[in-house]
Amino acid sequence: MLEAFRAATAHLSPGSRVCVAMSGGVDSSVTAALMQRMGFDVVGVTMRLFNLPPADKAIADAEKVAAQLGIPHRVLDHTEAFYREVMQPFAQSYRAGETPLPCALCNRKIKFGEMAKGAADWGADALATGHYVRRVEGPNGPEVRRARDPKRDQSYFLFQLTHEQLAKTVFPLGDIVDKTETRRLAVEFGLPVAAKADSQDICFVPGGDYAKVVNALDPEAAVPGAIVDLTGKELGRHAGITGYTVGQRRGLGIAAAEPLYVVALDAPNNRVVVGPASALEGTSLRIDEVNWLGHSGDFDGAEVMVKLRSASRAVGAKLADLGGGAAEVRLAEPFSAIAPGQACVFYEDDRLLGGGWIQARSA
Repeated sequence: MLEAFRAATAHLSPGSRVCVAMSGGVDSSVTAALMQRMGFDVVGVTMRLFNLPPADKAIADAEKVAAQLGIPHRVLDHTEAFYREVMQPFAQSYRAGETPLPCALCNRKIKFGEMAKGAADWGADALATGHYVRRVEGPNGPEVRRARDPKRDQSYFLFQLTHEQLAKTVFPLGDIVDKTETRRLAVEFGLPVAAKADSQDICFVPGGDYAKVVNALDPEAAVPGAIVDLTGKELGRHAGITGYTVGQRRGLGIAAAEPLYVVALDAPNNRVVVGPASALEGTSLRIDEVNWLGHSGDFDGAEVMVKLRSASRAVGAKLADLGGGAAEVRLAEPFSAIAPGQACVFYEDDRLLGGGWIQARSA
């Protein structure tokens, strides 16, 4: 059974110490059990990121799994760093008319940043997580590949990882072809979370009410304003642009002869701009903070496949380096609802090449 997972740990010495990021869920718990079964010196680590009941539940479940496996378990309090590096930018992004991607920020800054530092301090050779991606050794160092199960692939959220971070990571679940196999392993290992439901929400947004969380973080964010059409004509009123995202159709409260969608969020003027579905399409966009994991340090002119949302289909594109970490992405075909704040992630076949943050649709 373990032979299928050994390729994910080929870069580690037998018996070396590995810290496993344990969220209290099935995936990370199976990761800990697999690493232990393969003979590694496993230490379970759980981060406290915020002071809400879900955090207490996650810690308690991780402690139960660690006790069942007989491995040490540590809790790291990163509430201040998480608030500063993830929650505040999340609220600021919504207020700026963007659609943020906090999980990618957390991966770069917290999980593979702060937690990885703690793992190194404890003498660990690597940090293992329950992400559904594959890490393989390429001719120029470690590479990230999409998971075998396309429905579970999480490579989109790891586009900001660096070569240095990848050198000390393990993703043993990437070769699993279906989530039912993960749950079967959880039962086989006798884990107390084997039947625990998958999380569907951002961890600090229980129930999925993003606007409520944003308004709690930034009480001045919800400022009423106008809903306008593409000509600037007022069609209605909104209670705050934080309650809207590009591509949204429901909840506009506007009667019209044709379906209307949120085309843009005009933060400087506090306006929600709506229009027909055709107004959502674009073939070019600008991104910044480009992180390139490709064959060389030069991405100018690279022809890649890109994903503009985690669940979207990949489309062909060509990159143009604008300098200063910015790039223009020219799409081979129109794409609908390009949302500032989301990520544009680059691929070559199943290899993750990096990505950047969407700033604006160019056309």
